[in-house]
Amino acid sequence: MSYPIEVALRYLGSKKRAFISVGTTFAILGVALGVAALATVMSVTGGFQAEFREKVLGVNAHVLVIKYSTDFREYRSIMEQVSKVPGVVGVAPFSINPMMLTHGDATATGVLVKGVDPARSLGVGAEGASTAVLDLPRHILPGGDLAGLRRPGSKPAERAVPSLPEVPLLEPDAGAPSASAALAPDAGAEIDLLKAYEARILEDERAAAARDAALAPPTPRAAEAEGAPGAGAEEAEVALGEGAPRGAIEPQGGYGSVLPEDDELPPEVDPDPCADKEQIARMPGIVIGAALAKNLSLDLGQCVTVTSPTIGFSFANGAIKPPVAKRFRVIAIFEAGFEQYDTKLAYADLYETQAFYDQGDTVTGVEMKVDDIDSASGIAREISKLLGSGLYYTMDWEELNHGLFTALRIQQIGMSAVLALIIVVAAFTVIATLIMVVLDKKKEIAVLKAMGATDGAVLRIFLYQGGIIGVAGTTLGLLLGVAVCKGLLVYGFPLDPKVYFISRLPVQARPQEFIITGCIAILICLAATIVPSLYAARLRPAEGFRAQ
Repeated sequence: MSYPIEVALRYLGSKKRAFISVGTTFAILGVALGVAALATVMSVTGGFQAEFREKVLGVNAHVLVIKYSTDFREYRSIMEQVSKVPGVVGVAPFSINPMMLTHGDATATGVLVKGVDPARSLGVGAEGASTAVLDLPRHILPGGDLAGLRRPGSKPAERAVPSLPEVPLLEPDAGAPSASAALAPDAGAEIDLLKAYEARILEDERAAAARDAALAPPTPRAAEAEGAPGAGAEEAEVALGEGAPRGAIEPQGGYGSVLPEDDELPPEVDPDPCADKEQIARMPGIVIGAALAKNLSLDLGQCVTVTSPTIGFSFANGAIKPPVAKRFRVIAIFEAGFEQYDTKLAYADLYETQAFYDQGDTVTGVEMKVDDIDSASGIAREISKLLGSGLYYTMDWEELNHGLFTALRIQQIGMSAVLALIIVVAAFTVIATLIMVVLDKKKEIAVLKAMGATDGAVLRIFLYQGGIIGVAGTTLGLLLGVAVCKGLLVYGFPLDPKVYFISRLPVQARPQEFIITGCIAILICLAATIVPSLYAARLRPAEGFRAQ
């Protein structure tokens, strides 16, 4: 061992031959606290990122392909193309739409019902080596069974084609020139169609006028005509018209009867399918989140009504349609641990969700699973080049949740930078300690210089001393950080899931983050020793003995 290290170790102790001086102790503790705080915060912020990534990937795919148009009927050919891209291990179609779920008197609005292929998306009944795209089965609570998600014999929905009235053939007037002969064929067809609609409208107006005349009260002149001779019962019946009410129309209870307060129909008139276990067993399956099941008071095997969230009637594909409501049977409940998913997400068979909209066998997009999630962005760019027609948009899981992960990354960088200032403050303690040692050891430094010690040797003495303080403080701080992280993992720190979307404080103690923290702390401590070490190295022997 060279003498600079021996002198550095001796200067760490006190004048009373104690193992370590008080100033050195506080310097080491300052560095240790800074390192422990920085390591713990980096582990917690990294835990948030890992937790959110696990929650997001637990119910979502790695790469998505979405068409700019709502008519995505060629999804099977797209699936065949993207399945050949290297790195893609699973492909499945999906549809997602906001719905309203009702059970009893409880209602949940804004619930995203995702239609999935049970075999391709969840691996239910999959044959061969196909890989499930979603990791949803890992989050299913005990008692749930995904086998009943698709009913036997289910087929894709068919597009509803609006029916138009038949166009009657109009014969031209004899001797009159045909107007359509001078026009183009398409123009003649349009004229015939307009004439047919006009004839239909006139016929409907005449029928409505006849019904109004039959139901209108008799005028005084008509009453006189009734008393005149020759006005028989046959004419009266003709005036009333067919289907007109005859006889007394007064209700049984008279006009003073009171309607019941409860307007519910009896079960024999309007039976409730959710009250019949046999009908519930034949309903299609649905998988809902644990928080959503709690809000709706739902349990396995119970019936829930899913309604399309349209207000009143809607016009689509040339037809007017009311809101669509379907009943499903709860076959499984999942708990992703992410409040946003557990309360606002449900899964059903793709064929069943297609029936809510008269679009036929169409989907929202195609989702994929890759072998390495870190390479998802590169695979997404490759798929985008493959489907370079401008009709499709490709995104990866991180882009899908860009706002969330960007905020987490900024939070990790910001908090780490702020807490790194604690190590900088501890470095000032190291500087103060070394300056005090240099001022106290001026005579010893002068003796060493007089005995032939070089400036470099004296410089290394105090560099070694600062480095020893940094290494000791960093080692103690890393051990303390590991202990804090283990304690958080064992005992946990509760969080409000409505605010943080998770119920416990996540911690992910990664070795590389601890190594980076330790290296930064040692470098800061070494940088802090430069000024005191240079001052000691430039000290002349005469200056050291001047005070004697």
